Amino acid sequence: MQIKLLAIGKTDNKQLQTLIDDYQKRLGFYIKFELEIIHDLKKAKNLSEDLQKQKEGELILNKLLPQDVLILLDENGKQLHSVGFSEFLQKHMNSGIKQLVFVIGGPYGFSEAVYNKAHGKLSLSKMTFSHQMIRLFIIEQLYRGFTILRNEPYHHH
Repeated sequence: MQIKLLAIGKTDNKQLQTLIDDYQKRLGFYIKFELEIIHDLKKAKNLSEDLQKQKEGELILNKLLPQDVLILLDENGKQLHSVGFSEFLQKHMNSGIKQLVFVIGGPYGFSEAVYNKAHGKLSLSKMTFSHQMIRLFIIEQLYRGFTILRNEPYHHH
């Protein structure tokens, strides 16, 4: 299995990007992982929320293969503790799927078309974080999940 993280818009904070790169490299020791950035929409401020969600949704759906398992990072998603998340990862690896895709939506969330295609929703917190920080948090949690599965000490640091 491989894991892909789709995110809209580039990270313009250099310190945050350094941390993302670090955890991405660490995660690569456990599983094939790819962070794919979908470029911000041009003239997004001229679009209604619904139109922006629809256009971003089309960009997201165009990045998916038919057999991908799509998990949305969504404030209304299921919350898991880190051990539960590691079990979630193990379950998907055991199922024989080729690619697990996590998606961080745009500022207004996801279009109906993306919700309809999703296999599940996860929430990292009830709090709201910047979309750039969520990238770091999910990559760190993926790394943590694999260290838990391997019974390595990182989880308790």
